[in-house]
Amino acid sequence: MKQQKGLGRGLDAIFGADALDARVKPMSRMAEIDIADIIPNPTQPRTQFDEEALDELADSIRQLGVIQPVTVKKSDNGKYIIISGERRWRAAQRADLKTLPAYIREVDDENLHAMALVENIQRQDLNAIEIALGMQRLIDECHLTQDALSEKVGKKRSSVSNYLRLLKLPDEVQLALKEGLISMGHAKAIAGAPAEEQVRMLKKCVKKALSVRQAEELVRTLTEQPAPAAANADDEEYPETYSRLVEQLEKFFSQEISIKRSKNGGGKITIGFADDKDIERFIERFSARS
Repeated sequence: MKQQKGLGRGLDAIFGADALDARVKPMSRMAEIDIADIIPNPTQPRTQFDEEALDELADSIRQLGVIQPVTVKKSDNGKYIIISGERRWRAAQRADLKTLPAYIREVDDENLHAMALVENIQRQDLNAIEIALGMQRLIDECHLTQDALSEKVGKKRSSVSNYLRLLKLPDEVQLALKEGLISMGHAKAIAGAPAEEQVRMLKKCVKKALSVRQAEELVRTLTEQPAPAAANADDEEYPETYSRLVEQLEKFFSQEISIKRSKNGGGKITIGFADDKDIERFIERFSARS
């Protein structure tokens, strides 16, 4: 292992000076470490890696090398546990590198978990379920309250609560969120429905390509009517692309969007608006794009 001088900055930029407690000591060195001596973090919240993206990163590493060092912690057995940079480590192996530049930090297990979680959240590398599982693991293993967790990961207390609520949803809903069939907004709406109605809510959101607002309205209807009508047997199943289209249109118009498809394959896209000012805003947005 070749020693190099200099202090790494790495996660300091993410956490700031005060976000972690005093048990995280400043990085004292940077080193070139044998890849064989680096191991993934067993508490890494990220569980899925895009194979094509890894191949592309490996090609980049072959041409340019590793631009940003990984951040690691030295374990008692002499191995180095990855705090951040597992994608780079995986891609470097595919690029047949023998060593990897790394910042070495002294950190306890509690903050090791927190740093790995926050690093992924800040890079938006995790889906909502992975974030929720990472938060729950910190609570369970480090005996944190939700307030303490919110401070450690830099999230509002209400945001932490919303993520943790996702883990109480049925497996079908969690899987749909993890695979991108529904958004975090849809999942939050479904979480507000009676437990016995949540799977049916999911099916309606996907089949009917409901917007988040429509899902929230459906939940309100269910909670106001304790005995909801049975699902219509001839409900038409809409393709997943309809749901994606609704999400994109809602980002542009910031209003309720709905899709209705006729039996002949045609249909209508309906854009809601509150008043004439909304129409003027739509025109301005189109004009800005032309």
